[in-house]
Amino acid sequence: MDSDGLATFLAVHRLGGITRAAEALFLSQPAVSRRIATLERELRVPLFERVTSGMALSEAGRALLPYAEVVVAGVEDAAAAVEAVRSDAGGPVSLALVGTLAGTRFTSVLRGLARREPRARVHLRTATSTEVSDLVRRAEVTLGLRYSEDPDPQLTCEHLYEERMVLVGPPDALSRRRLRDLGREQWLAFPELPGWPEAAGRPVRQVLDELAVPDDHILRIDSLSAQKRLVEAGFGIALIQESAITEEVRAGTLKILDVAGLNAAVPVTLVTRRGGYLSAAAAALADEIRQTARGT
Repeated sequence: MDSDGLATFLAVHRLGGITRAAEALFLSQPAVSRRIATLERELRVPLFERVTSGMALSEAGRALLPYAEVVVAGVEDAAAAVEAVRSDAGGPVSLALVGTLAGTRFTSVLRGLARREPRARVHLRTATSTEVSDLVRRAEVTLGLRYSEDPDPQLTCEHLYEERMVLVGPPDALSRRRLRDLGREQWLAFPELPGWPEAAGRPVRQVLDELAVPDDHILRIDSLSAQKRLVEAGFGIALIQESAITEEVRAGTLKILDVAGLNAAVPVTLVTRRGGYLSAAAAALADEIRQTARGT
């Protein structure tokens, strides 16, 4: 087995087929098929099964997957280490973060990194918490910022701070509410689907349970932006991360409601791959994130 074959195997799995993998790898479809065929010949088992939606992993493919991810991530580490030496610029740094964390606080992080590593090349991606972990584990990014910890032993999670969650209503809502009355309100929240990827939904579920909010008083919306627009229009109230509603509160389109006894927060975590390589720029960015977190 070679790293190119394993990288091709991962691309076919992640993208669901030969055609999309070929486009992503800048290879011809026959070249991708040959790599997969060579890998299957070496292992003496089929790695994929053809299904209606494309190609799915066979049982052997599922067994190979975590080991392929480790090997390919190691190759990415090696390339990053050499690039850091070659470029003499601290090396590239890539970060995936939950979109609501990419606010004013993070702007100061980038300014600090620019002062420390002015030639560093920074690449940013936004994703859900689960997707952040996946990107770090696969070495597609070096650092991750997500809500809550990930128990995956391939990852190292460092608690940074607690993100306060606030109850918000439309601009004309009463500023003060009694905790005991909230169970009768109309709420907006994320759908609770198996494997729902956003960890920030957990404290919302806890509050809804504590208040005994009936299911018919909860409007499930799978978009944070849509939730905010519906709250602005008076369709209900919602418990949202404070960093996610800064602009709306400043513009007066949302109002933070004061409710004595309502305390909710979600931990913010810095994620790295256990044993993964950190360039000088990546280490500097991680330090800037920690310093900013200590000031919250």
